[in-house]
Amino acid sequence: MFESMTAGQMLLSAAILLIAFFVRGIVGFGSGLIGIPLLALFLPVTMVVPVVALLDYAASMAHSGRHRSHVNWRVVWPFIPFMLLGVGLALYLFSTLDAVLLRKLLGGFILLYAVYMLSGFNPHDRSSAWWAVPTGTMGGLVSTLFGTGGPMTVIYLHLRGLEKQAFRASIAVMFLMDGTSRILGYVVTGFMPLQALYLALCALPLVAVAMYAGGHIHTTIKQQTFNQLIGWLLIASGIALLLKP
Repeated sequence: MFESMTAGQMLLSAAILLIAFFVRGIVGFGSGLIGIPLLALFLPVTMVVPVVALLDYAASMAHSGRHRSHVNWRVVWPFIPFMLLGVGLALYLFSTLDAVLLRKLLGGFILLYAVYMLSGFNPHDRSSAWWAVPTGTMGGLVSTLFGTGGPMTVIYLHLRGLEKQAFRASIAVMFLMDGTSRILGYVVTGFMPLQALYLALCALPLVAVAMYAGGHIHTTIKQQTFNQLIGWLLIASGIALLLKP
């Protein structure tokens, strides 16, 4: 892989990873949303996806271990069984589901929710655990089909009204559980070449620096600014789903 990359592509790859995981260090997600489509412009998707998955998993381990005291387990646990249900539904519907239509509907829904979130309008009760049913099921379904279930997890945690520190710690644990099943799936299906592991190990220092810098900014930003960052990342996610052929 390195032999076929120019010096410019290596520098650009490093810059993309720094930005992607800097954003993740601030808000707790977004590294795949930023990193995968940009790296895939000049690297094979079959290499980019497992590499970013491994780096995301390492980031989730670091976040969940370092900030475990801030994890809101009362919010996390209701989500997990419905996420697994969504995974099972995706596997069952894999050959019959109109994936393009589902992706467009999901993209539209995420865009509408992001606009609602940024508007500041909040008339409903955000404490109900029942939000885990639709968001967990759709998160597992979409994650299995497209690898983009993160926005549904974000929407769930926002609906539960977590403040930024608990949000970032809780989403890391949820991504860790999701990432475990995804990486195991890549290994079983042969989609995790040894070269991906090597590239991920080489990129770990960049990820560590970016996460540290993002984490430092996270402690200084206000809750409103944090919510706005999440809203704009959801808008980018929704647009990406709508534009993806």
